[in-house]
Amino acid sequence: MSKDTEDEKPKKKGKGMMMKLVLGVVLIAAGGGGAFGMMQAGLIGGGKHEKEDNNPKLVRKGDEDPFAPPAKDKEAAGLADVHGDGGSKYRTSYYSFADEFTSNLKHSDALVQISLAASTKRDGRVLMWMQKHELAIRSALLTILADTPEDDVYTLEGKKQLQERLTAAINTVLTENEGFGGVDAVYFRSFIIQ
Repeated sequence: MSKDTEDEKPKKKGKGMMMKLVLGVVLIAAGGGGAFGMMQAGLIGGGKHEKEDNNPKLVRKGDEDPFAPPAKDKEAAGLADVHGDGGSKYRTSYYSFADEFTSNLKHSDALVQISLAASTKRDGRVLMWMQKHELAIRSALLTILADTPEDDVYTLEGKKQLQERLTAAINTVLTENEGFGGVDAVYFRSFIIQ
């Protein structure tokens, strides 16, 4: 063998090793960059983009509500909020609509006049939102009342269905405006049919 052919073989072998090394580094860099990008996008590793749950929370009996509306008469009278041991483990708060609702009934000359209150087991934000959006809620409730057949308001089952529809209407308005409903039930304070 000549000396020239022996010198060429080690050079070719060295170039092949260098290419493999460069290719390995490029693949490792690309994989690391891809993993970093997926972490930043929140696809893996619980990234920075996790959305915090800011919806009103259930409030247990005896726990303090951080969003409770300011107490008016209870503190002045020295009354403490006492909860019973049984029933639900969550406390219930009520929102009473100040004005009555009067509406005609569907396909009828009859009128219905009702006073309403709504309940929630969630924190005080639901009560604040009900007060804030009372005008939109009143409009939605009057629409439900006007779409109620007269026969429905005379039966117990019809009144229960009306309560469910009124509850759903309030939650729809709150969800559209605040992103969360939170009203558990609607109650009749008075119910007059004329």
